[in-house]
Order: sequence, then structure tokens, then C-alpha cells
Amino acid sequence: MIPAPFEYVRADDAEAALAALSEHGDEAKLLAGGQSLLPLMKLRLAVPAVVVDVSRAATLDYVRDNGASIAIGALTRHATVASDATLSRDLPLLAHAARLVGDPQVRHRGTIGGSVAHADPSADLPTALLALGASYVVNGPSGARTVTADDFGTGFLETVLQPDEMLTEVRVPKPQQGLDGSGWGYEKFTRRAIDWATVAVAAVRRADGTVAVALANMGPTVLRARGVEQAIAAGSGSVDAAAHADAETEPAADVTASADYRRHLARILTARALDRCLTGN
Repeated sequence: MIPAPFEYVRADDAEAALAALSEHGDEAKLLAGGQSLLPLMKLRLAVPAVVVDVSRAATLDYVRDNGASIAIGALTRHATVASDATLSRDLPLLAHAARLVGDPQVRHRGTIGGSVAHADPSADLPTALLALGASYVVNGPSGARTVTADDFGTGFLETVLQPDEMLTEVRVPKPQQGLDGSGWGYEKFTRRAIDWATVAVAAVRRADGTVAVALANMGPTVLRARGVEQAIAAGSGSVDAAAHADAETEPAADVTASADYRRHLARILTARALDRCLTGN
């Protein structure tokens, strides 16, 4: 499997990357860790004329505590998200989800911004970030804009990013955590440990006390389980609320699972994630 010919451009900062994107438009693709783009190029499902390599843009690799929220540079590696002391303390859901991504090689190359921008509906980090109420800073020729995780994905592997824009920062509000270990839960079902999620569920108690639930691989994008959230708000327990997990979803049928099996998994995993989130069990 050999990619089609392409021009290579190295960008050592966001400004250089944006200049290259502005010059080449939709013929260009950004390369960060390469864990998503390179396989697509080898299969020729992606055939960019220009690859803009931003992997050495050190100014986009950071974790900053901003008080009520955490800012994470788009080029922060999965391994850093998994091990960073600030994230493990204040965003344990995100750190835990990062530890489940692929294998050590993938985690040391892949980036949080690349995962978000790739918008795979089965990806761990976008699922956790959706539940956490994250927002994404997007830079382009007109300056910076902020997009909520709820509004970022528009379809399968599609986002609101324009061809001349790039994701530069992830901002995550700190959730509410219980002394008993409650406050969040993450459940992921795979055939093998390193696989993409057949179904995954993230549940978190946000700072305002509400519980948010996100689903992976239950539609063309990562999804909020609104029916579950409403049931919890109305006083339902974990099992009763989880019965609504597959409402308004569009799970696909593929070699890993049928649509009905994914619906079943969503209900089971949601009950488990909620139990951990609400009680610490």
C-alpha cells in the first residue's frame, strides 16, 4: 500500500501551517501524529496533493491549568494526556480514555487535536471530550473562533473545519468529582484491547451538577445520550436511565457488530458508566 505522490511542506508553528493551508486550500492536509491520515493515504482513501507537517510545532504541545478549565494544545500526544499529573487530577475521565487509545506506539505519536479533527465516531478522546463539555479553538485567515464539542462534528469523518483552518487548542471545564471516586465513568467494548470501540460510553458529572453522557460508534459522529441525561435529571437510577441509551441513535452494522448488538451494548455500558459516575462503584 503506497500513497499517491504528494508535495511535503514542514510547518514549525501554527502561522506557517495556516499560510500553507491558505495557499493550497482543500488540496492540502495537516499531518500531526499521522495515526489517522497515513493509513488513509496508503489505502488512497485520502489523496492530498500537499501534506503540511505540523508535528514539530512545539508551541501547540502543552497542558495549562486556567482555574475553572484546562487548556490542551492540539499537538499534545495521547501519552501525555494519559500521564499528565494535572489531567489525571482534574480530568481523570480524559486521562483514562487516553490510556485506552491503541497501543504505546500509537499513544506516543497520536495527538489530541488530530483525533478530534479526524472525527472518527468510534474514537475515545472525542467521546470523553463531548461528555466533558469541551470546546475547540479553531484558527484561520479571519482569526480564532471557538466551537463547542456538540457542534464540531457534522458527519462521518467531517467537521466544521474549513480547508484553510486548523484546530489549535482544546479547552475542557473541570467537572465535579466525589471523594468516593465518583463523578465520572467510562466503559469501552472491543474485540481486542487495541481496537477502536465497538461501542463506548462516557458519563461525567459536570461542574453545575448535571450528568452528561456521550456515546461512541452509535452514529456518524460521537453522540450525546440526551434521553439518558433527561432521565437522570428526573431522578431515574442508572439502569432505568440507561434504557434510553440507544434512543435517536443510528448505529452501523459491520464486521464487528450488528446494529441491534450495538444498541444492546449501549444500554449495558451506559448503566455501568452511570453507576461509576453516580456512586463510585
